[in-house]
Amino acid sequence: MPSRALVFDFGTRKIGVAAANRTAGTATAVATLAARDGVPDWREVAALIRTWQPEVLVVGLPRNADGSDSAMTARSRAFQVWLGEHAGLPTEEIDERYTSTEAEAVLRDQRRSGARTRRVRPADIDLMAARLMAETWARS
Repeated sequence: MPSRALVFDFGTRKIGVAAANRTAGTATAVATLAARDGVPDWREVAALIRTWQPEVLVVGLPRNADGSDSAMTARSRAFQVWLGEHAGLPTEEIDERYTSTEAEAVLRDQRRSGARTRRVRPADIDLMAARLMAETWARS
């Protein structure tokens, strides 16, 4: 079972990335990558892989509330294949239902409590969603 992963919250314009370590039980928000129609700059992805040395790449799979595929499911799976082929690493998928909603709630709570001083931006939500998925993966 792999112990280190990079976790991707796929989007067509932005992709949140977090690092997870099962051994240490940690999840770290890493970056929000710009994407063009779901494709990030490979050099940025490769740099993250060199830095974090993951054993597996995990991609959040968006599904409907009932577990059925959503409109973005096929695009996320295509991104997962592209990522694995470019990196030469195994990939996994993780259910990402409600992570963006949960991420926004966490960030807004931080803002209300004063722990966060700047307003919540969409890129912040993508990054927090990736971290929440990384936490789930690290505990699995």
